Amino acid sequence: MLNLGQMIEHIAFNVFEPSAMSLWYARYFALKILRQDATAPYVHFLADETGMMVEFYHNPIGAVPSYAEQSPYTLHLAFKSSDLMGDIERLKEAGATQTIGIQHMANGDKLVFMRDPWGFNFQLCQRKSF
Repeated sequence: MLNLGQMIEHIAFNVFEPSAMSLWYARYFALKILRQDATAPYVHFLADETGMMVEFYHNPIGAVPSYAEQSPYTLHLAFKSSDLMGDIERLKEAGATQTIGIQHMANGDKLVFMRDPWGFNFQLCQRKSF
């Protein structure tokens, strides 16, 4: 049983190209690469400024989902944005594609789904408040 004070350490994704993906996310989302193993299963840990980590790895023991065929409503990695239009354009220039138009939520939030160059879904969130 977890102590209620426990925090999420990381979320992990089995992908075909963990090194390339890690470099891309580090560059375009200002994540820090904490670990990058050059041997199988090629574990790469990236962290944001709060210490929340994302792991990209490739382990053939588990199937790599067909991320490019998944709806972003099935799975996506979400990032805060304070400049939604600017971030969309910057990420398009870096090889991402916008998959759904900007959603203007009733509470004032603005959300957009995109895919990275490998087809993995991510979302940009410009929140009115939390």
